[in-house]
Amino acid sequence: MVMPTAQSAPIMLELVDEDGRTIGTAEKLSAHQPPGHLHRAFSVFLFDADGRLLLQQRALGKYHSPGVWSNTCCGHPYPGEAPFTAAARRVYEELGVSPSLLREAGTVTYNHPDPASGLVEQEYNHLFAGTVTRLPQPDPEEVAQILFVTPEELEKKHAEGPFSAWFMTVLDAARPAIRELTGPAAGW
Repeated sequence: MVMPTAQSAPIMLELVDEDGRTIGTAEKLSAHQPPGHLHRAFSVFLFDADGRLLLQQRALGKYHSPGVWSNTCCGHPYPGEAPFTAAARRVYEELGVSPSLLREAGTVTYNHPDPASGLVEQEYNHLFAGTVTRLPQPDPEEVAQILFVTPEELEKKHAEGPFSAWFMTVLDAARPAIRELTGPAAGW
């Protein structure tokens, strides 16, 4: 596994085929340039003890989708890094907490252009759902703010916008695992 250091740039991503098999690597920004290159990613959905989803508003300094609301955490594994490991790592880096529970919630492939940035999210996305028991301490370079929401509150917040281009795709794909995790009473 090649992990970037302070002296090394650029950040590399794993390119994959439609079945999620690694076929190469590409620099992070170039993988997101139109028309985009299918690459490995992950999305995390964490819930508190009351079954509320932890949302994050992406920091305004992010090169891609700054200031929009999105799922708890998302990102890209380093080449050779397991998606589960990358998801747990990024939750800690962005939110300052480790999930109390984190389990696989499927995969989804999509191609979502982001009109605001002109970039493209063409991803083979590994989904994870879990719980968090401590209050997150977000890194302000990554996260502008956080919010725990019920399904009803999410519906209202989503209508107010803006949300990441990929948010509803990954949420809908993860719903079966989320329902299993939170129980039917939570309403997910």
